[in-house]
Amino acid sequence: MDRMLYIAMSGAKEAMLQQANTTNNLANANTVGFKRDLEAFKAVPIDGPGYGSRVYTQDQGIGTDFSSGPMISTGNPLDIAVKGQGWIAVQGPNGREAYTRAGQLKIDGNGILTTSQGYPVMGSSGPISIPPSDKVDIGSDGTITVRPNGQQPNALAVVDRIKLVNPPESNLVKGASGLMQTRNGAPVPADANVSVESGMVEGSNVNTVESMVRMISLARQYELQVKTMKAAEQNDQASAQLIRLG
Repeated sequence: MDRMLYIAMSGAKEAMLQQANTTNNLANANTVGFKRDLEAFKAVPIDGPGYGSRVYTQDQGIGTDFSSGPMISTGNPLDIAVKGQGWIAVQGPNGREAYTRAGQLKIDGNGILTTSQGYPVMGSSGPISIPPSDKVDIGSDGTITVRPNGQQPNALAVVDRIKLVNPPESNLVKGASGLMQTRNGAPVPADANVSVESGMVEGSNVNTVESMVRMISLARQYELQVKTMKAAEQNDQASAQLIRLG
């Protein structure tokens, strides 16, 4: 009886984890640059004395779907979307270099170019600082050109170049902040082949219909596991009753 209960319990536990992950994906369906999380599980036999009849469902960790999201036009010159493969380098909350596809950029009160979450965007030699300007343009290679306040329309100056990278996807992991980092935490060099499009952002790659269907399926799986546990309890009570009668 314990074997039946053990298997059902482990299945219900992992169904709850999958439900939580799917819920998080659905909550970020409108988050710019979000990459949906993927979960993986495997069956692990429990070794020990006696016959190996118990199998536990083990979480293999969370992966990431690196497919591109839809391109959304904003008309904002500070917004950029990476075309094809590649990432925008930013300074993460721990001070280390991290990577994102969320190109909804802004200039903070100190003149630092940041993402909408407040992470400084990295340039050739660190976070990019934008001087007071009437106009800011970002080229396809990430080059930032400004027209300083009060200057003539043709008085343009190159400030810096956004660091664009393209590390192997297998070397990237998503941190707690939602930013991508290399597995060893080391920064990667800029890649001149990565390009961006100004006035656009990349939307989330979460499919809302697929996520909703998955949530319903997981809820039914969890319910089935709970029913199995209930059946194990009833069988145990029936067996105990038969023993008492004997």
